Amino acid sequence: PCINMRKRGRRMGRYRESGEGFRRSRIRESFGQQGVMCEQKNCWMQDMTRKEHLWNLARAAGVTAVTAWLYYRSFLMILPLLPLLVWHLRMMEEEGAGKKEKEFQIQFKEAIQAVSSALNTGYSVENAFREAQKELKLIYPEGARISKELLIITRQLQIHVPLEQVLEEFGERTRTEDVQNFVTVFAAAKKSGGNMIAIIQDTVRQISDKIDVKREIDTILASKRYEFRVMSAVPYAIIGYMSLSFPEFMESLYGNVLGIGVMTVCLGIYTGAYYLGVRMVRIEV
Repeated sequence: PCINMRKRGRRMGRYRESGEGFRRSRIRESFGQQGVMCEQKNCWMQDMTRKEHLWNLARAAGVTAVTAWLYYRSFLMILPLLPLLVWHLRMMEEEGAGKKEKEFQIQFKEAIQAVSSALNTGYSVENAFREAQKELKLIYPEGARISKELLIITRQLQIHVPLEQVLEEFGERTRTEDVQNFVTVFAAAKKSGGNMIAIIQDTVRQISDKIDVKREIDTILASKRYEFRVMSAVPYAIIGYMSLSFPEFMESLYGNVLGIGVMTVCLGIYTGAYYLGVRMVRIEV
């Protein structure tokens, strides 16, 4: 009898595991691509539209074409400069992904503030997320990241998925420090059994203050980034001006091995300085 009970217990355990796996697979299938965990190095690139990707490609190709003409007087040099095109494209994609992340931080701040307001009016935690989803639906379009995430959360709550699991998966999808901090505090408050509403509201206030400080620092650094972009265009402007004003003087730098070598060295120095400048203006707060 003991052996039969053990076998029956193992069988029931396997049934529970398979049922849980089936339920999670049905959740992911019902939510489509919105529920897929982010596996890329920078998961915010998936929020960029096709138009934005094409615009970045066009900008990178334009910069490479201008570089080939100003430094070598030949568009055929675009082929040797393809690594430069890929590098520019990668940096532009990362910049666009960074903008998407900053937009989501603002959206997330408004979302948790809406949850906090709903808790103040007497809603339960689960219903507070539903009310926040209704409120932010009026502010942001359906394509906004926070709209997608809140829609996933409310749908999971409708099929009685535990809120702790819902928020944990939310943190895994976004991989944002503020979201993960909120999820950690929520899980701790749920297990401790204390005044969960007060703890959540205090956490919401702290996260909101942190996001506001980030925005203020980003505003201060915006002028420095603009100055860097202007200075980055100065070498191109100088070469273009010299080519138009003193074509005989600049002609000696094109069409011969020595001139190509000099311009290649100048391009290498400029690329290194540009890379250092990018690293300096990209300050993580």
